[in-house]
Amino acid sequence: MSKKIAVFPGSFDPFTIGHESVINRSFPLFDEIIIAIGANTKKQSYFSMDKRMQMIREIFRDNPKIKVDSYSGLTVEFCMKCGAQYLLRGLRTAADFEYERAIAQINKAMYPELESIFLLTLPEHTPINSSIVRDIIRYGGDASQFVPSIIDLSKYTGDE
Repeated sequence: MSKKIAVFPGSFDPFTIGHESVINRSFPLFDEIIIAIGANTKKQSYFSMDKRMQMIREIFRDNPKIKVDSYSGLTVEFCMKCGAQYLLRGLRTAADFEYERAIAQINKAMYPELESIFLLTLPEHTPINSSIVRDIIRYGGDASQFVPSIIDLSKYTGDE
């Protein structure tokens, strides 16, 4: 039986407790989970790619199932390159579902071996998204309750 490899793509700017929850809840489903940080040319990142990778590696440093990587281009092509059979996505809202469904169907046409797996966020994480958390950080607010507890944001802010 082949190794079950999932890719969990996103900009993760920053990685939130919602992202952490989706990963933690998916551990029993996969042998390996690649957290793939996409370089989105349309978005101006707050945290550098290196800092985002460093944060995520710190969160999952004791979990051998987790790999952290970055990519540019199409997520489906990254999945092909990694030999991933699964694309993991978290859904917060009905709008997320419609958006992700369309992408999943196109990805399936491009890479038939890829199955998209959707996990609903926990109700308490539904309002949390990276854009809101990033704004809290950008304007000097305390975002610590919205990022994994192991992350000390002060180590990552200040020189961006």
